[in-house]
Amino acid sequence: MLKIAPSILSADFANLERDIRRVSSADWLHVDVMDGYFVPNITIGVPVVKSIRQCTDMFLDVHLMVTKPARFIEDFAQAGADLLNVHLEADDPRGISQALRLMDQCKVKKAVALRPITSPNAVLPYLEQLDMVLVMTVEPGFGGQALMEHQLETIRQVRALIERYNPACRLEVDGGVNTTTLRRVVEAGADTLVAGSAVYKAADPAAAIAALREV
Repeated sequence: MLKIAPSILSADFANLERDIRRVSSADWLHVDVMDGYFVPNITIGVPVVKSIRQCTDMFLDVHLMVTKPARFIEDFAQAGADLLNVHLEADDPRGISQALRLMDQCKVKKAVALRPITSPNAVLPYLEQLDMVLVMTVEPGFGGQALMEHQLETIRQVRALIERYNPACRLEVDGGVNTTTLRRVVEAGADTLVAGSAVYKAADPAAAIAALREV
């Protein structure tokens, strides 16, 4: 089943609770955490995620764009994340494995993310234990970017690996997803779609979510 996950990166942070409620018809809520080191932007941290959890019961898909993410797993899990997603480029394999073990201990769903520079095969050491893989179709850090067409092939390759090694694993795509690009992304193999600008820049976010589902 296709899931739509609006990204609060495109929301109005001065009215965050209001903007979360405006997308309550979506399946998940995507929360981008950026540290200013792994990506050239700083967004939110543990206290904001905790506040989000207090104002919604939506599934919180927390995307950690931070260096050495194992340091933060327990804090974000306790703040209310339902799923934690770490970038394979953010640490060495031992650090990524540690982060995934901590997710198990904290009883949150486990995911890894790939930047456009990263080979699909990089997921293989972890794939059988994952709940989701995220393929970035833009360089992470800023919302409103256009989808990189060459990443459709990465989506196809990750989908093939999932079907072979862990069919229960979801495949999420983040970057440039809108009513124009959605069909190609889904046909390539995605089943979970992050949409920021396409939802929050619309006059009616709920209608925008419905339009994505119709496509």
